[in-house]
Amino acid sequence: MKKEILVKNMMKGAVNLLFPPRCPVCDEPVRIREGALCHSCRNTLAPVREPYCFCCGRPLLREETEYCRDCSKRRRLYIRGRALYEYDSAAASIYRFKYGGRREYAVFFGRAMSEGLEGFIRSAAPDGLVPVPVSKRRLRRRGYNQADLLAKEIGRNLDIPVYDRLVRRVRDTLPQKSLNVQERQNNLKRAFKIAQNDVKLSTIIIVDDIFTTGSTVEAVAEVLLQSGVHNIYFITLAVSGRG
Repeated sequence: MKKEILVKNMMKGAVNLLFPPRCPVCDEPVRIREGALCHSCRNTLAPVREPYCFCCGRPLLREETEYCRDCSKRRRLYIRGRALYEYDSAAASIYRFKYGGRREYAVFFGRAMSEGLEGFIRSAAPDGLVPVPVSKRRLRRRGYNQADLLAKEIGRNLDIPVYDRLVRRVRDTLPQKSLNVQERQNNLKRAFKIAQNDVKLSTIIIVDDIFTTGSTVEAVAEVLLQSGVHNIYFITLAVSGRG
């Protein structure tokens, strides 16, 4: 057994020398003893800290308020949500993760979400995690769904089932980043559909990479509520803006 472990460690060391892992923040090679992040990037990612919106988790401008502007104006379909990072601090990294083929970043980000959001996740007591699905065309083009990778890493770390086929994207919508709030909502109408009617869950956590206006989470939450899910929460890698 000791010999097998030694061989595996030697092989892993040789691979790291030939193909050194890259820092998920700057994408530069990381020295073996530096860990997941290079030394210069360890303080780059900004975690979301209090005060944040009691509903969506967006950072608040004033400590005396409980809800951001959006959540104070309308009722959400989910109960609560949390994000790990402020988007501006992680924007370049998330872009590479999402569009640049850096699927390996999911290991670091999934572990970071598991550790940073574990208290919130445990308090929700979910029956499972549901990643926001992408269309078949985007899946073919990217080769993976970043939300699915995050959900599976979190599920593995915290021993929570992942239902990656429960919700299906049936419309190939426009990119949300180019649309305003109303356009985002219209863009996502009838974009999702329940694909497994035989799965009965009471409490779930939706997993996505970015929370901006909440239109995507709301669209997925709507079909889940219609399927009989009672309690819906969400977690994302990052949240944009302040409320």
